[in-house]
Amino acid sequence: MERVVVLMALLGLLLASATTLADKDDWDIYSFHINSTVSSRYATTVITSRVANRMNDSKEIEFHVRIPKNAFISKFRMLIDGQFYDGVVKGKEKAQQQYTEAVSRGQSAGLVSSVGRTMEEFKTSVTLAAHKKVTFELTYEELLKRRLGKYELQIHARPMQPVKDFKVDVYINEKAGINFMEVKGGLNTKALANAITRTHVDKQAWVYFYPTEDQQKTCDICGEQGLNGDLVIAYDVNRNPSLGDIKKSGRYFVHHFAPSNLASIPKNVVFVIDQSGSMHGKKMHQTRIALIHILSDLAEEDHFGLITFDSQVFHWKRELVQATKGNLESAKTFARQIVERGSTDISRAVLEGTRMLNAHPREGSASLLILLTDGDPTSGETNPEVIQSNVRRAIAGKFPLYCLGFGFDVNFEFLEKMSLQNNGVARRIYEDSDADLQLTGFYNEVATPLLTDVTMIYNGGANLTETNFSRYYNGSEIVVAGQITNNDIETFTPQVIAISCNKRVTFSDINATVESMEEASDSSIQRVWAYLTVKQLLEKELVLSGPEKENAKKEALELSLKYSFVTPLTSMVVTKPQGENTDVLHKPREGKNKEALIGMHGYPGPPIQTMMNSQQDDVDYDDFEHHALLVSAADLPYYDSINIQPTIVSPRATDAPLSHRFLQKTENLSLPLCFDVTGNVQLKLLHHPSGELFVNGQLDSVANGGFRRINILLKTDLRVEIDTEKVLLIEGQRISGLDRYISITVGSLTLFSREKEIDVAVGDTRMVILIHKENGKDFLWPILRQRPLDDNVSGILALKPAVYEDVQQSPSTRLKIKGQDYDATRASAVDYSINPSPTEDCWLMSAESALQRSLEDFIVT
Repeated sequence: MERVVVLMALLGLLLASATTLADKDDWDIYSFHINSTVSSRYATTVITSRVANRMNDSKEIEFHVRIPKNAFISKFRMLIDGQFYDGVVKGKEKAQQQYTEAVSRGQSAGLVSSVGRTMEEFKTSVTLAAHKKVTFELTYEELLKRRLGKYELQIHARPMQPVKDFKVDVYINEKAGINFMEVKGGLNTKALANAITRTHVDKQAWVYFYPTEDQQKTCDICGEQGLNGDLVIAYDVNRNPSLGDIKKSGRYFVHHFAPSNLASIPKNVVFVIDQSGSMHGKKMHQTRIALIHILSDLAEEDHFGLITFDSQVFHWKRELVQATKGNLESAKTFARQIVERGSTDISRAVLEGTRMLNAHPREGSASLLILLTDGDPTSGETNPEVIQSNVRRAIAGKFPLYCLGFGFDVNFEFLEKMSLQNNGVARRIYEDSDADLQLTGFYNEVATPLLTDVTMIYNGGANLTETNFSRYYNGSEIVVAGQITNNDIETFTPQVIAISCNKRVTFSDINATVESMEEASDSSIQRVWAYLTVKQLLEKELVLSGPEKENAKKEALELSLKYSFVTPLTSMVVTKPQGENTDVLHKPREGKNKEALIGMHGYPGPPIQTMMNSQQDDVDYDDFEHHALLVSAADLPYYDSINIQPTIVSPRATDAPLSHRFLQKTENLSLPLCFDVTGNVQLKLLHHPSGELFVNGQLDSVANGGFRRINILLKTDLRVEIDTEKVLLIEGQRISGLDRYISITVGSLTLFSREKEIDVAVGDTRMVILIHKENGKDFLWPILRQRPLDDNVSGILALKPAVYEDVQQSPSTRLKIKGQDYDATRASAVDYSINPSPTEDCWLMSAESALQRSLEDFIVT
């Protein structure tokens, strides 16, 4: 192309989950991506967002994102004018001087704080010059925890304005195999249902969430400020019934142990309920509801006790009794009559609950003590350290103590330390309409003990994370990671010893193999080990004292710095262009001061040059790395489909034998159908007459390849031609050649071009065109991510999931579709709608049988 006119494209800033300081018209979030990859339950999530300052003067823009509390931020960077500004993780004490200086100036340019039940907020800001661009990129990591038989990956999206290029991509790869997956959360609504695509194939699963700009304004939890909600992907894996799932990579291993084929252990449980005056009203009402529900769930072989307390302790019965129908009804009557009053003597109540359990030893059972309180100790013994010491001495490691802190007036650190000292956990119960469900949900997690006194043994292992566990509950999981001594897998022997119903059981499998991960996963298993080690050292640091406390703190700090984890012991110093405040990011502990990121002055820098803005008509070009090129038709090579019509001229004939295999998915987990299309013909991909949208694709001349060109026609005067090297936008007599990393909007069409994919959105329709390589040659493969709402659509991409039944397996297979029997052969096909592309088994049949109509109906001539 010799005659080109460079059309300068306005770009701008990135926001991952953004709140604004300026009016929406001042700057534009034109791209918002969340990409999460999960392998061996370890999730790495990258949030990338781009924002453009469209004003003629500088603007301060906030980057504001929510991440799970359980996660560690491991990377943050900004890209401004081609220069990266990387966050640097430092020890908190080393960053303290900058922090203190900022506080003395009264500055607070950013912070990290706890938000709601499961999320933390991170925010920072940068001053962006007129017509400039910035990219924010945040990475965080977390080990998904199994609760009630499933793992949950929570992704929060809150751009605070509708975004043209909005994408959430989740890829799960579990070598053990995925046995179920579901998508839920506030963003999984009826209005957004066709924006979500789920795919599950054996060991892999994909979830795509691609809402259009209009959907981001009109869904149930949307508005003019766009989306604000969660997408939750829940799943579980297949399990070895004995030893579990062990993976090795490099010198490190991770062991997931969660047996389910075990008899439940009868339990002895004492509920210690705060009825002090601060529990007045809704708190007590919800506590009564939850307690009655929990009592109803007790099994007859369980024994239980119930006490309430203010400045005194009140017994339903002074000793534990069996959970018979009569005893349960009596306890429920007691629960309904609990009246809030007085002060709070936590020490006396917990010690009494401990006495009741110690006085009721029962062979073959598991004991647990559950405390619910909403405040600090205000009567009796009020010194937290004395209370903790007395409780620890009384329990003496015989059973776990679980502490539930209701609301934010409670001293959560006191409860957390007391729980950890006694092999339990603390959980905050949030004052909300579903507080009773939170209480019963926690109880359900510990309601079914399967093992006690669990010891994980690894001969040939070193630098192990925690290996002793007092309880293993149904639906949970024990995870241990460590190093393999001398990297010698031959001498590495795992074993688990535990007590089940008063019997010593050993889990081992002499035939079990430790699965080695591919080289690309080497750092992943090592980071799982580092993540677990740091988490457990932070818990020890909270519980220990003296030199042991300092040693745990020192080791946790060293690992946090080595792996660039932002933890309560480290800070991330967020560097910015000269003349801007430097932010120091601290991760808060639960219950600590929420504000933890303080901005600081740097030194004046050189003035920032502004970019001229050039726009034509109603076309909006956003260019991340390259410019859009405006060319004339005379500059373009000849294409045989240049005539703008809904149909496309047939390609020139070829003598090469061609076969292209297509998959037709099914509604359930049965094998998909597949069929072959022979020849490099052009196919009708998607025709939507009422939407005036026509999409056709020309098959490649590579055997078993894909498409070499895809044509998109809108109305009669706008067309997009896409091949593996370029994208052409044709408006009447004007033709624009678009380079990679381009976003463009023309009327109802929005197109995003990247290195290996092209996104196309037209009204309520959204397509993704992937670029694959096979035998050294690139080809295209289109996927319909979002189907038009009305049914007036046709084409290969518009096919609905197949429904069939097996009617004969031998001597040949026959399938029944819509009452008619068809021959089928077990075969395989590559699913190019996914990247990387897996090979799936399928039932191969003629195209006419699979499509339930002539293939000619899908061929464009």
